[in-house]
Amino acid sequence: MSLGNAILRTVELTKTFGGLTAVNRVNLEVEAGKVHAIIGPNGAGKTTLFNLITGVLKPTSGRVIFEGRDITGRPPHEISSLGIKRSFQVYSIFPNLTVLENIRLAVQGSQGRVKWDFIRQAASYKDTVWEAMRIASLTGLYAKTRILARNLTPGDKRKLEIAMALAGEPKLIALDEPTAGVSIEEVPSIVRLIKKLRDEMKRTVVVIEHKIDVVLEVADKVSVMSQGSIIAEGSPEEIVENREVQKVYLGE
Repeated sequence: MSLGNAILRTVELTKTFGGLTAVNRVNLEVEAGKVHAIIGPNGAGKTTLFNLITGVLKPTSGRVIFEGRDITGRPPHEISSLGIKRSFQVYSIFPNLTVLENIRLAVQGSQGRVKWDFIRQAASYKDTVWEAMRIASLTGLYAKTRILARNLTPGDKRKLEIAMALAGEPKLIALDEPTAGVSIEEVPSIVRLIKKLRDEMKRTVVVIEHKIDVVLEVADKVSVMSQGSIIAEGSPEEIVENREVQKVYLGE
């Protein structure tokens, strides 16, 4: 495996649960400034791989290398502070807070100063509100900052998750099925935001995605997982034409 311009690598990464091997000796290389999609059928090990990279799970063996630094097994808050943020399949927002409050708390958390005594932290409060509004503008939520998160559409909830992940200026954002539960009408806005993360905000994006049309539109490179292993890699066009992928993933 060539190092190239890789910002993230996994080396023989493996995770077993009892007798089940969920991730099997995965060697993944993510190029800086690109969108790297990970696809595969349910149970292929995609989310487990994300959990290993972001510190939610510790690997049985193997390594995770970020910007040349071994981050294997570090806790999530340390990995986040190093520049990797993620979203989850299930909405991970505060439903009873406004959009602005959600983003503001994420900003405060990224600065290591989540405090509920906002009056005594007046200067800090003003700074975090300003930053939260900036992020809301970048993610298309500026006009919705006063709306309670629970009242957002599914697509806007996904945007809010991405906005919260942007707090602290991460270098790599890991998105776990960002179009899950999103209506057909809203999917294009999520696609545009993912492209914006790469093209305008210069972020590296790793995305788990089931919708092939979304993968074709946003991904620079695709890794296909099946039964815990990567079985194919290449451009979206190459993956679509790959016979093994068609058999395993598309059921042909």
